[in-house]
Amino acid sequence: MTALKTTPFNQAHKDANGKLIDFAGWELPIHYGSQIQEHEAVRTDAGMFDVSHMLVTDVSGDQAKAFFRKLIANDVAKLGFVGKALYSAMLNDNGGVIDDLIVYRTNEAETQYRIVSNGATREKDSAQFAKIGAEFGIKLTPRYDLAMLAVQGPKAVEKLLKVKPEWAQTVNNLAVFQGADLGGDWFVARTGYTGEEGVEVILPGSEANAFFTALREAGVQPCGLGARDTLRMEAGMNLYGNDMGDDTSPLEAGMGWTVDLKDENRDFVGKTALVALKEKGVAYKQVGLLLAKGGVLRDHMEVITDAGNGITTSGVFSPSLKQSIAIARVPKDFNGEAAKVLMRGKEVDVRVLRLPFVRNGKQQFE
Repeated sequence: MTALKTTPFNQAHKDANGKLIDFAGWELPIHYGSQIQEHEAVRTDAGMFDVSHMLVTDVSGDQAKAFFRKLIANDVAKLGFVGKALYSAMLNDNGGVIDDLIVYRTNEAETQYRIVSNGATREKDSAQFAKIGAEFGIKLTPRYDLAMLAVQGPKAVEKLLKVKPEWAQTVNNLAVFQGADLGGDWFVARTGYTGEEGVEVILPGSEANAFFTALREAGVQPCGLGARDTLRMEAGMNLYGNDMGDDTSPLEAGMGWTVDLKDENRDFVGKTALVALKEKGVAYKQVGLLLAKGGVLRDHMEVITDAGNGITTSGVFSPSLKQSIAIARVPKDFNGEAAKVLMRGKEVDVRVLRLPFVRNGKQQFE
């Protein structure tokens, strides 16, 4: 049996009584006693998540910009200044999603960038970076020495700045999808996964436990994978492996906005397949489902509509709404406000909604 990989926050999780589980080969906390309490902390106050299993890769080279314009479906030419971030899918030749990731521009000359990609897809992501990178002579530096902590919630920044008051000007000036280098391998960015205010802090692994402890003392609630999932579901945010994957087009997974086809001369991996699918017309679209009462929506449940059947890709009980919610793929031609889901052999009525369900602590539908 292979030993689980641990993050630099591992001891901090144990000190905070985290219940540690195997998550894609990593030992990470599912909760610290109450998943609901952790969820509520992020919606009303401040919580923090260890996301150090995600991989930070620094990219450098004269052709770094050209490399990214080939590697991902979104266009790094949009990164107009140092610190600007871009969310994108990285596609395979068939137009399926290898992973979703964030790219930061880290110097003026457009020769240095930083990628943050998912933990569960580390090996295949790195292999794709290297495969495409070989053509452009770029240098890839995986930053295994770094840790990453997401601090989220309406009071997240206020409590973070109690611990790091010297960051106030930098953090308060950050717009959404911007990052800033704070020196000494500390980096802060505003790219959240909860639908709330907050930041992600990348830091030296050697300083992880002390930082976590200081934030706890400032009143930031440690949060596990359970709350992370209910929060991202309410915010209508995709999870790799559930709502998208190698066989899913971003056009059918609610990620069409991350595909940039404006520059006809730019050729990126998967473009030919995407253009062909666009011309043919996609078969599915992404929606939200709400179950009023009775049971919990889960993934891989059949969705029955008057335009054909679809499937739930993620489902959970929403602590904020006190109802069960799901993200689903349904036929593109379906425009109704009601559908049915097959639960334990019975057809159950659900409302069909536009995502997200919750944003900045507020319900997003009538």
